This record gives sequence, structure tokens and C-alpha cells, in this order.
Amino acid sequence: MGVKSIVVVVLVVILGALALDSFYVVNEWERALVLQFGKVQREDVQPNLHMKIPIAEEVKRFDGRILTLDSPAQRYFTIEKKPLIVDSFVKWRISDDVQKYYESTSGDELRANNALSDRVNEGLRNQIGRRTMHEVISGERDQLMQELTESLNTVMITEFGVNVIDVRVKRIDLPEEVSSAVFQRMNSEREIEAKQYRAEGSEVAQGIRADAERESIVIEAEAYREAEQIRGDGDALATSIYASAYGQDEEFYDFYRSLNAYQSVFDPSSGSLWVIDPSSEFFKYLTEKK
Repeated sequence: MGVKSIVVVVLVVILGALALDSFYVVNEWERALVLQFGKVQREDVQPNLHMKIPIAEEVKRFDGRILTLDSPAQRYFTIEKKPLIVDSFVKWRISDDVQKYYESTSGDELRANNALSDRVNEGLRNQIGRRTMHEVISGERDQLMQELTESLNTVMITEFGVNVIDVRVKRIDLPEEVSSAVFQRMNSEREIEAKQYRAEGSEVAQGIRADAERESIVIEAEAYREAEQIRGDGDALATSIYASAYGQDEEFYDFYRSLNAYQSVFDPSSGSLWVIDPSSEFFKYLTEKK
């Protein structure tokens, strides 16, 4: 191959490279701008196939999707000078001012994240510093996030061409040294409350027990009175029956009572020992001959 052929091949390769370098594609999820000798020539190039001047122009592409900055937990103080450990994250993306983003960060996403993190910390410090612990944790938490998002978005768009979509708090904790004291105080409060409930329960139980004992005594007394009345009525009836029977046949009545007495006295199962004179009145129906 001669020199002329080599020159032709080289020229073809160079022209091909220049032709390829003349075209570029911007994807749907990208933001791009074109630099001409380091100076911004065209900003916010729309997604499509485009042409540029080879060598003289350079294309810078950036991720145009919503990105997440997960900041490390930081310590902040409320208006009461109480410390809180706040763990937050930020949703952001490049604004329509792509040139501002490039000029302020050189297109470096890490630099944009660092700048955003610093301002998030400053914003949280200011917002939390003028609120109480209750307001930060529950009372005005949504309002705090809304105000922080709006103010941060204004600053970041103006200075960095970054649109802050949302700022959220993942978790709010007390420092470890404060948590122990708070837990101990909560434990003491719960113990006091538990003792109060136990005392009230014991008082109610004693009242119920006293009422039950009083009612039991009343019921027993009424039952005893009724039993005695029934027993008295029975004794009176029995006496009346005995008197009536005795009046009808005194001799038979005496005989019947003696038989019952014999049965009780001479019952082998009683195990009793009796020493009685056989000629006594008790044995008259056993010894008397008719």
C-alpha cells in the first residue's frame, strides 16, 4: 500500500470520526447542554437526536430524574434547648435552568448533594430552633417540613439550579443520655400511676368485701330467726301432739316413750356403759308382770 493510499485511509477515518462526533442523543431522563470551547452555547437541550460542531462543541449530560439525598442524622436543639437527633432525606432534581446547575456545580452530582445537605442542615436547625419539642415531633411537624421545603427550594433554584421537591424526616430520636433520663422519668410516672390504680382498686375491693360481709351477716341472721321460728312452731306442734296423745291414753304413751328410751340406751353402736338399778322405775315395763 502506497503513501497515497495510507493518507486516504487516514482521511476517511478522520472524516468518519468527525461525522460520528457531529451527532449526539439526549435521552428522556437526561438534561443536557452544549459547550463551545468551554462556554455554554446551548442550554437545556431537549431529548432527541441533535447535531453539533465536532471538536469545537462538547455535550454535557446530567441525570434529570428525581434523586434522593439521604442525609446522616444530625443533632438539633429546640427553643427549650432540648437536643433532638433528626434523620432526614430530600427529593430533588435539576431545574429548567441547566446552565445554572452546571456553572454552580460543574455538573458534579456529589457537589450538588453536599451543597444541598449543608442547606438542609441549616434549614432544619432554624426551623427546629424556634419550636418546642412537642411541636417538632407532632404538633407542627408537617408545617415545619412544608416551610423548609419552600424556603430551601427558593434558595437552591436561585443558587444552584436545583429544584427541591420534598424534605422529609424519617426519624426523630432523643440522644442516648437524654433517652435514659426520659425513660426513667416515664417509668417513675407509670409506677406512681400504677400505685394509684392499685390503691383505688384496693379501696373499691374493701368496700365490696365489707358490703358482702354485711349482707352475709344479715342473711344469716334472718335465716337463723326464721329457723328458730320454724323450730319453735315445730316444737309447739310436737308438744301439742304429745299432749293430745298423752291425754288419750296415758299408759300407752308412757309405754311408747319407754320403748324409745330402751332403744336409745341399749343401742350397741353407742358404746355407752350404763349402771342402773334393775328395780328402778326405768325398767318397770321389762320387769312388771301382768
